[in-house]
Amino acid sequence: MLTEISEVDQRLAAPWAAAERRPALLALLRLLDARGYDHVTATPGTHARVVARDPERLGRDVREVLGWSRRFEHDALDPELLAALRAAGAVAIEPDGRLRPLLRASRVAGRLFLHSAFPTDAPDSVFLGPDSCRFAQLIAARLDPRATRVLDYGAGAGVGGIVAASLLDRAHLTLADVNPRALALASVNAEHSGVTHAIEQVQAPDDLAGAFDLIVTHPPFMIDAAKRAYRDGGDLYGARLSLEWVVQGLALLAPGGRLILHTGVSIVDGRDVLRDALRERLPAIGVGLDYCELDPDIFSEDLDQPGYDRVERIAAVGLVVERSGGA
Repeated sequence: MLTEISEVDQRLAAPWAAAERRPALLALLRLLDARGYDHVTATPGTHARVVARDPERLGRDVREVLGWSRRFEHDALDPELLAALRAAGAVAIEPDGRLRPLLRASRVAGRLFLHSAFPTDAPDSVFLGPDSCRFAQLIAARLDPRATRVLDYGAGAGVGGIVAASLLDRAHLTLADVNPRALALASVNAEHSGVTHAIEQVQAPDDLAGAFDLIVTHPPFMIDAAKRAYRDGGDLYGARLSLEWVVQGLALLAPGGRLILHTGVSIVDGRDVLRDALRERLPAIGVGLDYCELDPDIFSEDLDQPGYDRVERIAAVGLVVERSGGA
């Protein structure tokens, strides 16, 4: 299918992010799919605990390498797969001669996605995790089958938009993100799934033009001292971006359009800070609020981090808002 690619900042350090690596990344995904590769990515806390059981263990197969980000010897993978990883710029040679994966591959809603290797410490890491699985389920349950113009804002690895577009007839997807590395991988993931798409590197939803029938978005929602783009949600206990992306996103909806948001929210003294803030803002712009708690307790390990001293729990929530047909 046709892939429309707009200009994106090409000053990317990761070998896989260079434009000339794109065919090799697509070939890698095709090879993994053909071999039935399957892996579900856990939270960073779970990943760290699993690896810590045997931190010196080397990867013995492709899932330990591309799922669990374990270093490996040159002969751990067969020559065809190793050649595919090298061609894609997805491995680096360590000082001791062993290889280290630079990407992970995970399956969400039956589709394979490339994303950053663990640990995702870099501010421009491309994140995918259990939240992505919940996001995909929410979209499948709540999208309008009539939609054709789809926007995934804050696309990351592209899970939300790709899942949505794959479930629609004649959909065109716009993948938008501040992170050029995310756009590089999201575009590869979209093409592998056969989704016609364009990419836009922007700082905020306000930077986009056009009207969309469906907007899906999964904002960062944590309080993050390192201010990593894929993780830090700003003030309001990490909910600021979730609030602003909804308000700005509604202005991009076509009449009758729908916005589906998945995010996490801090519960402070029994109060959902995002829902309270949305109730203050949304009536002023004439939309209703369909809001539900999807999981009452996620990322509990982060409650020990600075900024969470008043937070009782972090909940996963889903929000669906529609613009009236005559507006």
